[in-house]
Amino acid sequence: MTKLYEVSNKYNNYKEYTREFTEVGRNIPRLDGPAKVTGKVQYTDDLVLPRMVYGKILRSPHAHANIKSIDYSEALKLDGVLGVITGEDCPIAYGIVPHNANEHALAVGKVRNWGEGVAAVAAIDEATAEKALELIKVEYEVLEAIVDPREAVKRDDLRIHEDHPNNIAYEGVQVYGDPDKALAESDYVIEKEFYSSYVTHAFIEPQAAIADFDPNTGKLHLYATCQVPHYTHQQLAKVLEMPMNKIRITVPLIGGGFGGKGVASQADFCSALLSRKIGRPVKITYERSDVFATNNGRHPCYMKFKMGFDKNGKITAVDFNNLMDGGAYSGWGIVVLFYTASMVHIPYAVPNVKFDGKRIFTNKPTCGAQRGLGGVQPRFAMEQLLDEAAEHFGMTPYEIKKLNAVESGYTAKSMMYVPHSEYKKCLDEVVEKSEYMNKIGKLPYGKGIGLSGGYYISGTSYTLYLSYKPHTVATIKIDDENGVTLYCGATDIGQGVDTVMAQMAAETLGVKTEDVKVVPRDTQISTFDLGTFASRLTFATGWAIRQAAEKVNAELFPVAASMLRCRGDEIAVKDGYFYSIYERHGRHGKKGKEVAWAEVVDVYMQSNGPLSCSGQFTPPRRKGIQQGGNIGHSPTFGFSAQVAEVDVDLDTGKINVVKITEAGDCGQPINPMSVEGQVHGSIQMGLGQALYEEMQIAPDGRFLNPSLHDYKMPTIRDMPKVDANIVEAYDPSAPYGGKESGEGPIQPTIPAIFSAVYDAIGVRFTEMPLTPEKVLNAIKAQKASK
Repeated sequence: MTKLYEVSNKYNNYKEYTREFTEVGRNIPRLDGPAKVTGKVQYTDDLVLPRMVYGKILRSPHAHANIKSIDYSEALKLDGVLGVITGEDCPIAYGIVPHNANEHALAVGKVRNWGEGVAAVAAIDEATAEKALELIKVEYEVLEAIVDPREAVKRDDLRIHEDHPNNIAYEGVQVYGDPDKALAESDYVIEKEFYSSYVTHAFIEPQAAIADFDPNTGKLHLYATCQVPHYTHQQLAKVLEMPMNKIRITVPLIGGGFGGKGVASQADFCSALLSRKIGRPVKITYERSDVFATNNGRHPCYMKFKMGFDKNGKITAVDFNNLMDGGAYSGWGIVVLFYTASMVHIPYAVPNVKFDGKRIFTNKPTCGAQRGLGGVQPRFAMEQLLDEAAEHFGMTPYEIKKLNAVESGYTAKSMMYVPHSEYKKCLDEVVEKSEYMNKIGKLPYGKGIGLSGGYYISGTSYTLYLSYKPHTVATIKIDDENGVTLYCGATDIGQGVDTVMAQMAAETLGVKTEDVKVVPRDTQISTFDLGTFASRLTFATGWAIRQAAEKVNAELFPVAASMLRCRGDEIAVKDGYFYSIYERHGRHGKKGKEVAWAEVVDVYMQSNGPLSCSGQFTPPRRKGIQQGGNIGHSPTFGFSAQVAEVDVDLDTGKINVVKITEAGDCGQPINPMSVEGQVHGSIQMGLGQALYEEMQIAPDGRFLNPSLHDYKMPTIRDMPKVDANIVEAYDPSAPYGGKESGEGPIQPTIPAIFSAVYDAIGVRFTEMPLTPEKVLNAIKAQKASK
């Protein structure tokens, strides 16, 4: 119990809450679902402002080149062209991590990846803007491109950024315990190399932005497809040299993000700069090739792992060397680098850890944050190494994973603290539901089954810039005009947080979810929130909402008490009624011992007017951590386990994933229907990276498949049968007992599929994607060796 208090914070006033819910735990379809499917809602590109014009960005055909000159005089002469900007208009660098800022709205002096923006045009329509791009003359001095980080790190003679020797963006070493000694004394040591592929999010809605600068007031209103409006707000203020209070960011509905919209897009900056230049609203909507050129997807990693075990199969140490391909700019890079380091500490107890990592610049579109960032790559390797170790010890993968699994109250060597874990329960349930133990090693050649586990953070403990302010604020207002309105800057990127926030507010207020209106995603109207990343919303906004709702109740309970003629501390609220906790019989025959919620509110407002209360959340921080060790800490963690079943076509090498059984510990599911949707989405994304997806770059840096026609990803026809299960769990350190469910379930998918292929044909693969060619060649080699 002591440690549960340790991870709580001064704002949420941790206490043993009731676990009996009416709104939390309900399967509620998205509140905005009907409007979305009937086309009544508007995304950014649907918006049209008075006098609005259109912008387009000219992109570099070279991956690495000095810009010798840009002549846009002919473009300006074209009828309908209103303005052109280049890198000279945006000399101030920005970045999601402020102290590593090295990106510009448009290239300044040099391009570092294919498709980097070099100029932008505003015109009366898109056709004119596109024609104007053709009239801009850019003279390049083409430089040698480097697209392989293993080569880039050796090439100090060819620096992509002059101030980064050997093209090393960042490097970090962490040592916890004595891994060298532990490995030397281990009874069994396994060592192997792995490669994780270069993939992107493939969200359906491309980035779009509409900037409306008012020359009369000097204010800018930006409509953007942005997961993190606060950080975009900060970066816009920096690049445009405007105070934040002169900038308003509104985020209409978002058609998928998965981390790719966790950075400000060049469309945001260019539309703002153009709007300020010409004094009219400017809209820029990306083509799909623009989306690929600005990527920010998952980092490819070249990983070397060494794992030690004692005679019983317990992990003694992990030595992890990671060379990450970061692409052209910093982005989320330093964060992802150290996330990969943190991911070796859980969900298994690892007493000694060594991490040596480097993020390398290459002439490729920048890598950044993608669902489960930093976790997918090491999980892919470690789960398979555990499987190999299990074979050595005569165990099944299930047995060795359960033997080493962490439990509630675990503190890793990195000081990461796990207040609650039902990971073992996840392993048990998924094994039982899939009949894993009856199938592993017993299926006919060509058919296989694989088990893997994973976890992910549920919130983050640190801001991207030094600040001690609360990470999120929620305000609940109650009035006659609108009923219950919840204000919070959290951004729904398709995961359903708007509905979940309404459920949590309704739970504490004692009203129906459908009666709560949520006003999110507007920096002028909504309350402060850091944004959608790190699976933080349910946890962080949940605490802020709960606190705000409890303050509302604290105002209303005395009113209800006077109406019911009992003490305020005897009052509770549920199902739209205030009642005495000792005498709730009103609706069952005994009048006068409950009163409708609306009646109490009406009495309150007759004397006091509208009621408005705010709550906030600041996560706990841990001490005694090393360089980069603050990354990966989280108030709590979600866990999951999956079993994949595959059928390998022995003639073509094609892998058909037949079924995936999943069991997740997301604590108390706030909306089980939404959790299941997140699990299906995670599995689809993991399946794509395991088998199909790879952004292909030519040796000179040209992007070879920048379209959804050529970038192969699974469709509904490729999806296996999915059996998603939520284990019984309740995290007492979490609001309403709930924690993340959107990123953890992607972690086990890839290694589970790879392990199932091993079970099917007896070959372990260590590189993604697992294409039919690789499998068929392995089968042929296997036959030839016999």
